[in-house]
Amino acid sequence: MSSELIINARPYETRVALLEDNAVVELHVERDTGQELTGNIYRGRVARVLPGMQAAFVDIGLGRTAFLYVTDVYKDFSDLEQMMLENSQGVEEEDGSDEFDPETAGPVFTHEDHLQIEELLHEGQSIMAQVAKEPLGNKGARLTSHISLPGRHLVLMPTVNHIGVSRRIEDREERERLKGIIRKIRPDSLGFIARTVAEGSSREKLAAEMDFLLKLWRNIQGKMEKGTGPALLYKDLSISLRAVRDLFTREVDRLIIDSEEEYEAVMDFIETFAPKLRYSVELYEGTDPVFDAFGVEIEISRASGNKIWLKSGGYIVIELTEALTSIDVNTGSYVGKRNLEETILKTNLEAVKEIAYQLRLRNIGGLIVIDFIDMEKIPNRHRVFTALKEALSKDRAKTNVLPMSDLGLIEMTRKRTRASLNRLLTDTCFYCEGRGTLKSAKTICCEIFRDLERECANSDSGGNVYILAHPEIEKALKEEEQKSIIDLEKRINRRIIIMGKEEFHVEQYEVTF
Repeated sequence: MSSELIINARPYETRVALLEDNAVVELHVERDTGQELTGNIYRGRVARVLPGMQAAFVDIGLGRTAFLYVTDVYKDFSDLEQMMLENSQGVEEEDGSDEFDPETAGPVFTHEDHLQIEELLHEGQSIMAQVAKEPLGNKGARLTSHISLPGRHLVLMPTVNHIGVSRRIEDREERERLKGIIRKIRPDSLGFIARTVAEGSSREKLAAEMDFLLKLWRNIQGKMEKGTGPALLYKDLSISLRAVRDLFTREVDRLIIDSEEEYEAVMDFIETFAPKLRYSVELYEGTDPVFDAFGVEIEISRASGNKIWLKSGGYIVIELTEALTSIDVNTGSYVGKRNLEETILKTNLEAVKEIAYQLRLRNIGGLIVIDFIDMEKIPNRHRVFTALKEALSKDRAKTNVLPMSDLGLIEMTRKRTRASLNRLLTDTCFYCEGRGTLKSAKTICCEIFRDLERECANSDSGGNVYILAHPEIEKALKEEEQKSIIDLEKRINRRIIIMGKEEFHVEQYEVTF
């Protein structure tokens, strides 16, 4: 199976597509909004403790407070002991005493102890926390105080004493070899996980990366101790470098980037962490936009619709709601050749592959309910369930699938850390008062920029370029996208003139010369 990683990098937006056998299987989009938070580490201040929810609101210096569940609180027993002593001042001691562990200098808690949030945190307390999930809708970011620092080959987990190996490394001898190396070179009590790309790596390479991660952790700790108020302690890599770190494995044949600046940044990163891969990196210099050249743009357009047709003539409908995502399977125009049960089974099995593909492409997470076409035979239901689990096995996101019910429903969950493609590319439609969606102003602006590059690449004439657009888009282009307009004018060597058209639909625009 051939795989390619395509990066379309611009000042206003960076998009990363992973292609397998020329099909887009993953799409990651990051826009210059300053709100890409997952992986960032903050010094936070506990704003409010909610015993009834066993959670706390934490101020990390953003407009909206983040939240932290009790299960995500790192139980630093030395700090906990001090807090308990402070809280017990003036209170008569109970008969007996706590047992102390000399290594942690804190009280020993067994797995049967269920600590309450109010025993771990108090208002005004400073804590170090990492963003585990981006803000979504009206919800703030979800935090964890179990910090993890991913490198290319290793992940450092300073709050747990654990050695792990990626489940994708299946060879038992290799797993034991990696565990043995980590066990010998790691500092006591710090956890490490060997990632998939660590397979076959030498002790020297792992030791060098471990040293880098430990220095990074000490730097973060130093920043934490120097200040008191909410602040950013560590910002995760850009989306391009994250793609190189997380997706650019031995299975990926080449990495193609259309920005010279981003190309240089990626090459510097690769020279440090994976020098053997430098020969697989290419700077794209074609005249057509890189996503057009590799057919990615068409797949993005397809991913914005809620109805997806199957080759047989059937189709699936994907509907996103506040609570869950529902997927409905229909036979459509497919009538089969033999009997109804066979027709339904074939449609359901075809839908399984498309559903697994769309979940990964659209980055749909949370609770998902799939309504397959009813099948009478129990073996057929089991066959569809097994096929779905197998199709989801390639997904990097963790999934949990329950067997099909008598009603033909399959309930499943898919781990969500970032917003889905639909939430990222669309806004609630103000024409229909929320019954549907419109492309966001940012998405339309980005489309205009790409069209400008495309048109100018195919035209030799000079002079001005005129953009006619809805007044809301005109305003966004002139105010929010001013830097991008200036960058484009330099890129195409033409002056761009923007004019508003009241009669235009908000998604409608024209580019003329």
